[in-house]
Amino acid sequence: MTHIDPPGGHGRPAVPSEAAAALARCVSVESAKFAAAHWGRTPLLSRADELPNRAGFTDLLSPADADELLSRRGLRTPFLRVAKDGQLVPAARFTGGGGAGAEIADQVLDERILELYAGGATLVLQGLHRTWPALIDFARDLGTAVGQPLQVNAYLTPAGSQGFATHYDTHDVFVLQVDGRKHWRIHPPVLPDPLEKQPWGGRADEVAATADGPAALDVVLAPGDALYLPRGWLHSAQAQESSSLHLTVGVRALTRYAMVEELLALAAEDQRLRATLPFGTDVADPDAIEPELTETVEALREWLLRADPAAVAARLRQRAWPAARPAPIRPLAQAAALAALDADTRLAPRPGLRWRLTVRGDQVALVLFDRTITLPASCAPAVRALLAADSVRVGDLPGLDDDADRLTLARRLLREAVLVPA
Repeated sequence: MTHIDPPGGHGRPAVPSEAAAALARCVSVESAKFAAAHWGRTPLLSRADELPNRAGFTDLLSPADADELLSRRGLRTPFLRVAKDGQLVPAARFTGGGGAGAEIADQVLDERILELYAGGATLVLQGLHRTWPALIDFARDLGTAVGQPLQVNAYLTPAGSQGFATHYDTHDVFVLQVDGRKHWRIHPPVLPDPLEKQPWGGRADEVAATADGPAALDVVLAPGDALYLPRGWLHSAQAQESSSLHLTVGVRALTRYAMVEELLALAAEDQRLRATLPFGTDVADPDAIEPELTETVEALREWLLRADPAAVAARLRQRAWPAARPAPIRPLAQAAALAALDADTRLAPRPGLRWRLTVRGDQVALVLFDRTITLPASCAPAVRALLAADSVRVGDLPGLDDDADRLTLARRLLREAVLVPA
């Protein structure tokens, strides 16, 4: 069995210049230094004059863009949250029917949003990496650079208001200040590297006590400034003399604990670990449990020493890949390309697509984020050429006997949304 990885290796696409540029927009140090000194460790403040795009971040989402989303795009919950005085406002207070032809009851009502925002509420536009074109592309590029799936929210805060009390996130964030100024107070973690199952609410007293102490970072972000915060770092933010708009890019990083969870799932293969406890065992009695615990730990240790990295990687892939979608495709244009396909057509891999090619005997398996495509092994050189190059002419595909076979393969991969017209 032969594995063929994409140019980036280990199931990752190669890091293109667009991905490197996306990271450079967020941090004022070289990517290697960011990875070694800050990633998952310490905050990094990057001022606008230290970053390459002096125009700031309005090309990603401007106040006018936010107004369009709130008024003309038929926005629904949960793509909008509203917070006031540190509490979420019930969605029923700002949603209602969509009018004629829209048989839904949870569409955002712009009149009510105006009332809440003018009254000091913070608006949180959620999931913009799925709904706003510029952020769809930016999130894909930045996600490629850091090798992790991303989510993007926007926070619109009226002058002098604070949406949320001091808290920590269970994912890393890049804060990109788009418009206005916002005062941030950053404190060290009360729980370093928290998991998603360890939110700040369970440590509210510790968070509040730490927030009363001296800040590790006390700064005002102006338009074009960026701030990186590892998960667990406490933070609060308050708009200054005018309203504020900032983007928060959340990095849903995999952890070693995720590996532990997958190892334990795989450990079900071990018969010793599936054994029933002795008849009549009093599970509330530590003395009764002790010998069983000892034997279980020993069995688990022996199993872990035999654990197959390939099996663990396959399970982690099932977690990570679906969370980072490739670039959107254009269904109508794709269907037109299928109808017009010929030997002179040039095709390109779908941007951001993660894949793994495995040759097994007389078949080749193309593993994607949501399915596996099986093809004859003779297609492997052509598939590799299609996925590894910027673009390829169908008639130039290697390893196949004639254009009819090349067209059949190209048509299949276009229909499966693996390829797009170049």
